[in-house]
Amino acid sequence: MSCFLFDLGTVEYGQVLELQKKLAARRARGEIPDSLILVEHPHVVTLGRKTSPDNFKPQTIPVFQVERGGDATYHGPGQLVGYPIFLLNGHDVRRHVRSIEEAIIRAVAAYGVDGGRLEGHPGVWVNGKKLASIGVAVADWVSYHGFALNVNTDLSYFDLIRPCGLDPSTMTSMQKILGGSLPFEEVKARFVREYSTVTRKEFSLQRQDYNL
Repeated sequence: MSCFLFDLGTVEYGQVLELQKKLAARRARGEIPDSLILVEHPHVVTLGRKTSPDNFKPQTIPVFQVERGGDATYHGPGQLVGYPIFLLNGHDVRRHVRSIEEAIIRAVAAYGVDGGRLEGHPGVWVNGKKLASIGVAVADWVSYHGFALNVNTDLSYFDLIRPCGLDPSTMTSMQKILGGSLPFEEVKARFVREYSTVTRKEFSLQRQDYNL
């Protein structure tokens, strides 16, 4: 069965969070296949289950306390955010996370970025700098939440927090590494191709319908 792909453009975080929950519930009931949401968010901070007071202070931009693992992070323009709504066969969360990492590593390699893993720190790293963050939640063995890849992201917004408990200077972007802006839609399409290969799933673009 073909999997669903929702390419939403730019949408406010809270609206997409509700969509994730609706799709996850429908996936758990077997009403839809595995699905992938891709989106850019307006400026927002999200706080995972492990967020400590030392890593976050009140902000002027919206803040959401969410169910995913991990600490505080930032989302904003120029950042590719993805939410896989997958039934985790074998209940293997670690495999799910590593599949996301692998697809990102392959996607950025196409632009000459040598991404890799750092033991104990989920995400994608380049020379000790964090390029992509991953934080997932699972309900009824269906995943939601997901990843954020810094493509053309304004990294100064990470100064608002200690992202994932790290110094803000730890964060990097494809734009910073390569010294110029990247074609965002092309990077997005590259990720979908690589994720399809890694997961052995075919994604079919769906209408932008938030009332599924």
